[in-house]
Amino acid sequence: MENLRNKQAFICDMDGVIYHGNRIIPQVPAFLEWLQKNDKQYLFLTNSPERSPRELAQKLARMGLEVTEDHFYTSALATASFLASQCKKGSVYVIGEPGLTFALYEAGFSMNDVNPDYVVFGETRSLSYEKIEKAVKLVQNGAKLIGTNSDLTGPSETGIIPACRALISPIEMTCGQQAYFVGKPNPLMMRHALKKLGCHRADVAIVGDRMDTDIIAGIESEIDTVLVLTGVTNMDNINQFAYRPKYILNHVGEIVG
Repeated sequence: MENLRNKQAFICDMDGVIYHGNRIIPQVPAFLEWLQKNDKQYLFLTNSPERSPRELAQKLARMGLEVTEDHFYTSALATASFLASQCKKGSVYVIGEPGLTFALYEAGFSMNDVNPDYVVFGETRSLSYEKIEKAVKLVQNGAKLIGTNSDLTGPSETGIIPACRALISPIEMTCGQQAYFVGKPNPLMMRHALKKLGCHRADVAIVGDRMDTDIIAGIESEIDTVLVLTGVTNMDNINQFAYRPKYILNHVGEIVG
C-alpha cells in the first residue's frame, strides 16, 4: 500500500468511485484532501459523456468538493478528439446529452440528420424509438456508428442501470454492425489521460469500480490498478474475470490510510 501512496498521480473514475448519482461516497472528501495536501496530480476520467468538465466541477461543488475544470476528462471529449482526427469538419447525428453535443461542436462538427458521416451515441435518458429508427436508417445509408463508451451497465443511487453498450445494441443488431467505442478501456482514452497529466505510466495509478473498463484499461496500459468495491464490481462477481487488479479496496479512503 505504501507504493500506492507514493504514486505521483491518480486517474480516478467517477460513477461508483466518487459518487452514486447525486450522493457523494462518504470517504471521498478525505481522499481529495489527501491528494491536494500531498501535491498529487489527479484526473477524473469518466466514461459518462453526459456532462462537460464545467458541469462536472459544478456537480462536485454542490456536493461540497472544490475541483477545477482542468481535472476532468470525459468519453465525450475523447470521442470528439478521435473523430476530429478521422474526419475534420465532418457532420454527426447525435443521440446523447448536451455534454456530448457540445464536445462535438467544439471539435468542429456540424449536426446533420440527413446524411451525416457518423451516428454518435452516448448515454441519455431521452432515448426514444424514433431516435433509434432514425439512427438505423442513417447507418444503413452509410454513416459510421460510434459509441462513446462500452459500459453495459452503470451504478446509480437506486442500483444498477443500463449504460451505452446496452442502449446502443438495438441499432447494432438491426444494422448487423458493431459500433466503435472510444471510452475506457480503449487505449486512446488512457493516452489522452496520461498526456493531460504529463506523467509516465509508472508514476500513475488508476482507481475504478469496474473490472471490464477501468481495471482492464489500466492493465493494458501498464498502469497500476486499484479496484474499489463501491460501484459495479464486488467480491461475488470479480471471479468472472480472468485478470486481477493490483489492489482491491473497500473505498478510496483506504488509499489515505
